Amino acid sequence: MASDNNLAVLEALDSARTQWYHVKAIVIAGMGFFTDAYDLFCITAVSKLLGRLYYYDPVKGGPGKLPHPINNLVTGVALFGTLSGQLVFGWLGDKLGRKKVYGITLIVMVFCAICSGLSLGATSGSVIGTLCFFRFWLGFGIGGDYPLSATIMSEYANKKTRGAFIAAVFAMQGVGIIFAGLVSMILSRIFLDLYPAPTFNEDPIMSTQPEADYLWRIVLMFGALPALLTYYWRMKMPETGRYTAIIEGNAKQAAADMGRVLDIELDVESDKLSQFKAANQYKLLSHEFFSRHGYHLIGTMTTWFLLDIAFYSQNLTQKDIFPAMGLTKTAKEVNAIREVFETSRAMFVVALLGTFPGYWFTVIFIEKIGRFVIQLIGFFMMSIFMLILGVKYDYLRDSNKFLFALLYGLTFFFANFGPNSTTFVLPAELFPTRVRSTCHALSAASGKAGAMIGAFVVQTYTLDGNVNKIKAAIIALSFTNMLGFCFTFLVPETKGRSLEEISGEDGGGGLGGGQNETQMAVTRSIAIQGNGRFEG
Repeated sequence: MASDNNLAVLEALDSARTQWYHVKAIVIAGMGFFTDAYDLFCITAVSKLLGRLYYYDPVKGGPGKLPHPINNLVTGVALFGTLSGQLVFGWLGDKLGRKKVYGITLIVMVFCAICSGLSLGATSGSVIGTLCFFRFWLGFGIGGDYPLSATIMSEYANKKTRGAFIAAVFAMQGVGIIFAGLVSMILSRIFLDLYPAPTFNEDPIMSTQPEADYLWRIVLMFGALPALLTYYWRMKMPETGRYTAIIEGNAKQAAADMGRVLDIELDVESDKLSQFKAANQYKLLSHEFFSRHGYHLIGTMTTWFLLDIAFYSQNLTQKDIFPAMGLTKTAKEVNAIREVFETSRAMFVVALLGTFPGYWFTVIFIEKIGRFVIQLIGFFMMSIFMLILGVKYDYLRDSNKFLFALLYGLTFFFANFGPNSTTFVLPAELFPTRVRSTCHALSAASGKAGAMIGAFVVQTYTLDGNVNKIKAAIIALSFTNMLGFCFTFLVPETKGRSLEEISGEDGGGGLGGGQNETQMAVTRSIAIQGNGRFEG
C-alpha cells in the first residue's frame, strides 16, 4: 500500500478509472512512436535502390550496391542522432518539464523527414552525404520521443493499467514498422505500373528506372505526415500532475490541471507538498540514488543494450535474409523498382505476422503476468530460436524455407512479446519523478548503443550473403539474448504499485535493490530444475 503521506492528486491519478483522456494520451504519444518507427525502418525498404541509382559500376557485372561503410552509415546514422536526442531531451524533460520540450521533438522530425527526401547534390557522394546529415537530425528528434512519451504516459496512467498503457504507446512502433513496409509497397507498385522495365539480366542499364529517384524520396517524406497531424494535440496536453506538484512545487496548478482532466475536485494540500518535496531532493549523481536505484539503472541499461543488438540487427539485415527465405528474388532477376516492391512486401508480411502481434500480446498480458516474467520469457525464446537459425541456417535456407520463415518470425514475436516492450516500460516506472526522464533516456541511449553495434558490426556479416558469416552473426546474437536473460534479474517487478511506492517517494523504502516475490519465485524454479532441489 502507498504511504498516507501521498498527495491527493497522485492518489487520484493512481486510482482513476480508465477514461477518454487515457485513450487520447495513448494516441497522442503513440503517434510519435508510429512516426519514429516508420522513419527508422523505411530506409531498409529503399537502401538497395540507392545503391542501384548512385553506385552502379558496369565493370562489376551486377546491380549497383552501396559500399559497406556507406550502407551502414545510411541505415545507421539515425541511430547516432537518436542516442543524442534521447540524452538531451531526457535531461531537458526533467529540467524544463515534459510538455515544454514535447512539441520540439515533433517539429524536428517533420522538418528533417521532409529534408531527407529533398537530399540533393551534383554527385552520388553529396546526395548520400546530405541524406545522412538530415537523417542524423531526424534521429535526434526521434530520440527525444522515447523518454518523454514513456514518462508522460507513466505519470498520467493509473497504477492498475499503467504497464498496459505504456506498452500500448510503444506498440505503435509495430504499426509504424508495418506502414514502413505498406507505404513502400504501395508506392513501388504504382511506380512499377507507370514505369515498367526489364530485369537486370535482360538490360543492366534500363533495369534502373530514372523515375525511381522520386520513389525513395516520397517514401522518406511520408514520415512527416503523422507527426504533423499530432502536433496540435500534443500542445493541448497539460503538464503531468506529478511534475507540476513534485518538481515545480505548484500544488494548486497540479490540482487544477488534473482535476480538469479527471473531472473531479482535488485538494491543494500545500503543507503536505512541502513535506513530500523535502524527502525527495536527492539528485542522480548522489549516494542516495545509487543505494536506492543503482542496480535498477544497471539492469535497465544492460538489458536494453543487449536486446537492441539483436533487435536492430534483425530489422536492418532482413533485406539480406529475405532472398535466402524465398521471400524475394535475387537482385539480377528484378529491376530496381521491383526490388523495392519485393523487399517492402516481405517487410510488411514479417511485420504483420511476426512483429505486430508480439507488441499487443504484451499490452494484453503485462498486467496479468508482469514485466519481469515477460522479459525473461522473451529473451530466452529469442535465444533458442536464433541458436537454431544459426546452427541450421544452410538446411533451413535450402530445404525448409517455411520453417526458416516461421523461426525468423517467432524471434520477432518474442522480441516484442518480451524485452523490446518491457525495456521501454520499466525505466518509466522504476525511478523518482525528479530523474525519471533522464534515467529513461540513459536506458534508451544504452539501447541505441547496442543498435549501433547491430548496424555497424553485425550488418557487415550479412551484406555479402556469406553463409558462414551469417551463421556466426546469428549464433552470436543468440548469446547476447541469453546475457539479457541473466541481467533481467537486476530489475524488479513493478506491477500493481504506484510510481511513488516503487521509487520510495511516498516515504517508504521503494523496491530497493533486492529481488521481489516474482523474481524469487522464478529464481527458485530455475534452481529446482538445475539442482533437483532448492534450499533457502
